[in-house]
Amino acid sequence: MPSILRSRAVRAMAGRLSWGLGDQAVSSLTNFVVGLYVARSLGATAFGLFSIAWVTYGVILNVSRGLATDPLMVRFSGVTRASWRTAVGQAVGTAFVVGIASGLVSVLFGLAVGGALGAAFVALGAVLPFLLVQDAWRFGFFAQGTGHKAFVNDGIQAVALFPALVLAARYDTVVAFLLAWGCSAGVAAAFGWVQTSVLPRLGGVRGWLRDHRDLGVRYLVENVSNSGSSQLRAYGLGAISGLAAVGTVRGAEQLLGPFLALLMGLSLVTVAEGARVLRQSPHRLWHFCVVLGAAQAAAALIWGLGLWFFVPEDAGRFVLGSLWDSSSPLVPAVTMAVVGASFTTGATAGLRALGMARRSLRSQLIASACYVVFGLIGAVLGGAGGSEWGVAAATLTGSAVWWWQLRSALRDHFAAATEFPAASGSFSQAELHSASEEMKPA
Repeated sequence: MPSILRSRAVRAMAGRLSWGLGDQAVSSLTNFVVGLYVARSLGATAFGLFSIAWVTYGVILNVSRGLATDPLMVRFSGVTRASWRTAVGQAVGTAFVVGIASGLVSVLFGLAVGGALGAAFVALGAVLPFLLVQDAWRFGFFAQGTGHKAFVNDGIQAVALFPALVLAARYDTVVAFLLAWGCSAGVAAAFGWVQTSVLPRLGGVRGWLRDHRDLGVRYLVENVSNSGSSQLRAYGLGAISGLAAVGTVRGAEQLLGPFLALLMGLSLVTVAEGARVLRQSPHRLWHFCVVLGAAQAAAALIWGLGLWFFVPEDAGRFVLGSLWDSSSPLVPAVTMAVVGASFTTGATAGLRALGMARRSLRSQLIASACYVVFGLIGAVLGGAGGSEWGVAAATLTGSAVWWWQLRSALRDHFAAATEFPAASGSFSQAELHSASEEMKPA
């Protein structure tokens, strides 16, 4: 009987992961198409401007996730439908408030700065609420275990995006492309309400922030340090080497786009699954995380090697246009950076599933500091290429920090479960002792 139940659990997890991978494939493709379309249409300098807006959005997105949807994933994965409906309404409402507040700041900043940069920030501010609400629905669906609904929601955005991009191409400006991208997310955000019959609960935002401040504050700092490091590096690279260098780096990263987008939203699947593994078979969490990280790192390496050795120059120029000549030499460095980041996601999922916000925050702060420092030192020494090799070294260093923290967290978790058996559920004392011994340093 236990083997049958375990087999069913594995099949159920495989199904949820499959929907997660399918949803991320759609999301990755959407972001990939936007980036490539803009790169081909605008050239290096204007694409650098678009990239500045993009990384700014990344910071704000991670503010929303830290306050709204990361606590949702940790505490409301696999709960009753009634609990989920209440929680998702509050979480999406929180994301909407973050979008309104950050959008207003972005618009005011854009009006103060003026010029092409200011116009880009005004456009970004106008669509931020749409982008954040749509992202929050996706997290909510995976917390509920209904990844197919997230897949459909992202599919709606993709369908809406293509005519929006065609319309934006008629104007051929950064503002037009930002509005096209954001408005397509608005269509999907509205469809999220149709899928759930749950409205964002703006009145529940204060209660949500109060009830989950122990996780939300730490995840906020952790997430912002992650995306903020990318923003600081982009700003610093632009100041040191010019906007064209930012566009060149972003162009190279676009070639690894499917994996970069996958990493950006991976917690949609892995944190929820890690939380389920922890509840059902805590001793399997370490192996789950190792397999998860290793599989992604291997896939990223294969993709990068394929780009470097097998993509003809004509095909590359067709994809990136004039950016290909300057961006393609950065593919090895970008590949190593993505390999390091991919392996890190396994440890990140484990620490999030354990609710070890203190340890994950420490890991992220160290990794982010390495990212900024190494990336900017590389920019001073070697421009865009030097910056990317610096980032590659930083992600590999940060990965080692994350895995060390996960190992320590699991050792503490099993030690506590051994000391307090009531907290271990059906986990036998022999299994607890074995797992605790396995986590001890060699």
